[in-house]
Amino acid sequence: MKRLLPFLLLSTLLVGCGAGTSSPGNGSSYVAGNGAVTFIASKDRVTAPSISGTALDGAAISPVKGVSVLNVWASWCGPCRAEAPTLQAISMQYPKVFFLGLLTRDDDDAARAFLRRFKITYPSLHDDNLILKFGKTLPPNAIPSTVIIDSRGQIAARISGEVTVASLRGLLDKVLAE
Repeated sequence: MKRLLPFLLLSTLLVGCGAGTSSPGNGSSYVAGNGAVTFIASKDRVTAPSISGTALDGAAISPVKGVSVLNVWASWCGPCRAEAPTLQAISMQYPKVFFLGLLTRDDDDAARAFLRRFKITYPSLHDDNLILKFGKTLPPNAIPSTVIIDSRGQIAARISGEVTVASLRGLLDKVLAE
């Protein structure tokens, strides 16, 4: 029995580190995205909510026009940290596309440190109410999530989970070719 005790303790600890994860500081549950990539046919698209506000750096964000990429993130989110360099690189490769981070359930100072660490040059808003306006397109508990809005202001695509170069570029190229 004494030999089994360490294994029992270890298995209990590992079960405690399972999928039921919460964000630090506020206890809100979140679900890591599953990586599903969804492209929405033009006839089935819905209009995206109007996007405006004040970015974390104090800059005003006017209502967004043209093709846009919105990425929901938090500084404490592991997949968000993993995808940050990819999002930054693609934002530089597509200068005509507006990139915007949507910070959720996070501290603004921690978020600013994240932006500095990953050298993110596109703006980020901290506006959970905006995320809620997207309804099922951006479930507020699934991060990271990324949405592409077409030139008509309609939701054209979504990536649930960490973006990859192939998934994001593929969707952007498809939306830009329309």
